[in-house]
Amino acid sequence: MKRFGSLRKDKRHSVEKHPEEKQPEEMAPAPESAVPSRQETMTSIASDEAVPDTDPSSTAGLLTQRLRAWKHAVVYLEEYMQAVERIHKEQAKEYERVLKTISKPLREGEHFDQSLGGVAGFFENMRVNTQALINTNIETEKNIKGTALPIVERLHKEIKHKAKELAHGAEKTAKEVEKARNTTQKHIELLGQHTASFEATGGKHQPLEDPYILSRGVVHRLNKQVLEENNQHADLVSVQTNFETFERHIVTVIHQAMETFNSFTGGQALKVQALHADMLGAAQRIPPNFEWKRFASRCADQLADPNQAPRTVESINFPNMEHPSTKPLIEGALERKSRNKLSWGYATGYYVVTPSRFLHEFRDSDVLRKDPVPDLSIYLPDAVLGAPHGEKFNVRGKDRSGHMGGKLAGTSELAFKAHSPAEAEKWFEVIRKVAGTTAPPMPSPGSEVGNPVDVGVGEKQRPVVAVPASPQETGLWAGRR
Repeated sequence: MKRFGSLRKDKRHSVEKHPEEKQPEEMAPAPESAVPSRQETMTSIASDEAVPDTDPSSTAGLLTQRLRAWKHAVVYLEEYMQAVERIHKEQAKEYERVLKTISKPLREGEHFDQSLGGVAGFFENMRVNTQALINTNIETEKNIKGTALPIVERLHKEIKHKAKELAHGAEKTAKEVEKARNTTQKHIELLGQHTASFEATGGKHQPLEDPYILSRGVVHRLNKQVLEENNQHADLVSVQTNFETFERHIVTVIHQAMETFNSFTGGQALKVQALHADMLGAAQRIPPNFEWKRFASRCADQLADPNQAPRTVESINFPNMEHPSTKPLIEGALERKSRNKLSWGYATGYYVVTPSRFLHEFRDSDVLRKDPVPDLSIYLPDAVLGAPHGEKFNVRGKDRSGHMGGKLAGTSELAFKAHSPAEAEKWFEVIRKVAGTTAPPMPSPGSEVGNPVDVGVGEKQRPVVAVPASPQETGLWAGRR
């Protein structure tokens, strides 16, 4: 259970010793009060709600120990019958060896109730009665070997097989949960690094380092983690539900084995019959669910709760979830004309303008089905915005998403169409404030016009030259010098 805490601690020290963010020399340093300290940011990364500090294999390990305890209990009974077989062959003197097979306390005996009426009491009863069988003879040796002993051996194999299935399934699901939690923790830490340096760098990041993108990535990986955790919890609840039935089967088979054993040994003498009947009675007095009920009561805090509701992504908060850099300035569906000159018409996409001054394009708004990596990213301060015309407006810029199509296209004109002129004007105003450069409204061809509208703080104003509108453009582009 300490692995996740130590893992986050090691990662925290690693990040503090080797910080990756450096303030650009050309930008003025942000005020100290506006920049969260690295220590505070990395401490908040260790979110026990997003990445629980629990060992995903603890419940399975407990159940594996319980199966091992049952296996040893059955081995005790199996060895007892084998010893009785040898004692019947070697006569009374060898019954001392029988007693030795059950003279030691049960392994993992803490899993059994120590009061009378349980498995531990049953073996104590066997120790007492075996002492009285020292003077009996071995007439039923062949029947014990051929009938009673195979029942216990088959039960032993069933328990071993059950334990092997549980160990294999538990180890696999626990590894998947641990892997998913480590991946989530890694991306939460990455988000913490870039949100911590957001004000210091003026919000200038690479597209894939945009805190908005990183935040969506955390949600995506958190969804995968929750699915793995819920699947593991459902598996453990199912295993626990079947455990009582399996233990009833174990006790029932023990009943059967003891009945068979008694039928071959009880005819030796009245005393021998009475001793074996007493051992049978001790076994039969164990209710099939007696040990499980007592075990479930003692270890209720370690067993999985069948009534626990599954986790949902919507109910989870993670560090920097509400940071201003993760909130879009505007988002919604727009139609964009393809940059391929051979194609025509518009295709609908989901577009977002982030505080990092990127215009990102996605196929849709879903962040759960696949990793929300943008298909197109335009850095708006380097782009030029065309004046809106009806529900249409244009943006000229270079795709920085890193996709091959963007590299081949270089700087290109992107024609957008909103659902209404009012919505187009809304997008235009947001992009204009972020970009700091727009095309002037319809001057005469070839004439010099004034400086761009809303030049960004710290940027040099550049002259804008109007050019004649092309038939494909709905706004007028301004050439940037």
